[in-house]
Amino acid sequence: MSVVEEFADKIAEQTVALVDQTGDLDLVKRVAEIMGASSQTLQESFLTAVRVRTAANRAAEFLKTYEDNL
Repeated sequence: MSVVEEFADKIAEQTVALVDQTGDLDLVKRVAEIMGASSQTLQESFLTAVRVRTAANRAAEFLKTYEDNL
């Protein structure tokens, strides 16, 4: 993992956790805008990391629900 990906993933982890905690879906957009003002590369990596983490969380929730219904 590159330095950019490491930083982006760390911020994505924090952001996704705060979105889950607060329900503020605009937080991702605001963080991405702040990043994009300085580094489009970091912004793109961040958005990818958010999508990956969000998809993984949804899949894990689905599997837990499925498992609970067995």
